Amino acid sequence: NILTAAAVSFLTMTTFAQKDQVKNAEDAIEDKNFTEAKAQLKVAEANLSELNDKWQERFYLYKGKAYSSGNPSNEDVQTAAMAYAKAAELGNEDASAALTKMKNDLINSAIEDQGKEDYKSAADKLYTSYQMSKQDTVYLYYAANNLVNAQEYGKAVEYLEELSDLGYDGSGKSYTAVNIETGEKENMGSKEQMDLMVKTGQYKDPKVEPIPSKKGEIASLVARIYINQEQYDKAIESIDAAKAANPNDVDLLLSEANMYYQMGEKEKAISILEKAGNMDKSNPGVYNNIGLMYAEIENTDKAVESYKTALEIDPEYNEARINMIAAMLGEERALIDEMNNLGMSKKDNARYDELDAQRKDLYKKVLPYLEEAMEVDPENKEILKTAMNLYTNLDQQEKADALKDRL
Repeated sequence: NILTAAAVSFLTMTTFAQKDQVKNAEDAIEDKNFTEAKAQLKVAEANLSELNDKWQERFYLYKGKAYSSGNPSNEDVQTAAMAYAKAAELGNEDASAALTKMKNDLINSAIEDQGKEDYKSAADKLYTSYQMSKQDTVYLYYAANNLVNAQEYGKAVEYLEELSDLGYDGSGKSYTAVNIETGEKENMGSKEQMDLMVKTGQYKDPKVEPIPSKKGEIASLVARIYINQEQYDKAIESIDAAKAANPNDVDLLLSEANMYYQMGEKEKAISILEKAGNMDKSNPGVYNNIGLMYAEIENTDKAVESYKTALEIDPEYNEARINMIAAMLGEERALIDEMNNLGMSKKDNARYDELDAQRKDLYKKVLPYLEEAMEVDPENKEILKTAMNLYTNLDQQEKADALKDRL
């Protein structure tokens, strides 16, 4: 009995001491002394199970704050995320909000890194975002993409193999809500998280939207890695395996065509493109992508034909119209090169006039499509500049001046 009483007394004293350490960590955080806060929390963590749920919730909240503050490393961010997740599990709404903010900050920072072409840093941050919420496998996919751009092919394949083991195809649903303070739409990760954040009053306009499959993109990414490593057999194997599982996926065919093009097998690429065009006759995006592939292999007529098909399906699909204009104007380069290489003889002058007439005929042919593009997207400055240059070259100065005023 004496021993039992002593043990109970010791346990009580230990619990009081742990509570003091958690309180000390809170005070240190308020003083921005995060090193001291971490030290106090490490001592308290040794016997954490002896604290009740309410005190454990406080412990994990302060741990999240301590490790996410200052200038945290990726490892610190992961530690903070796990702590916030545990506090949220125990019912702490502040921790749930902090976890969402931390994830969105990481993703936005990764996007900034991508813009600066710092792909390795972007990949690390996206992978950390995935570690924070393992159901958000899309961030693992984007991390792999960035690693490919960073030419970190070995690690990229590891991530893609992990996605394959998880059965990831990228399809699903996105759960977003608008941050009332910033006005920005943010990914909530799950319906439960989205509903919870809206309840806090900090978010509004929750939306559930479908996410299409990324199997074609994944197969293309793996193939791209192997092509860069000149492992063509593995590239073909990757595409074939994806096609076997998804025989009606048009994006996979486009990826396969692109792969063969990169391998120098243009005729094979064309054959696959034509097959893709016959598979989905209602999707303008498919024909736009087919047009881009034909443009890559310098088959302008087929490219223009594909863009026109896309526009027949959806006349408002301006991306196809702009790509078609670019393909048509691509013929101008050969005319200009020949004009620049002519001499000053009578014969050369006659040939110059002939080529100039052909160039102006090309402009007249392109101009109606440019005018349609301006109607669909009147604020697109690149379209306006191109149209202005064509009007100038065709001596339609009044129209050119009108566009100049809009720029």
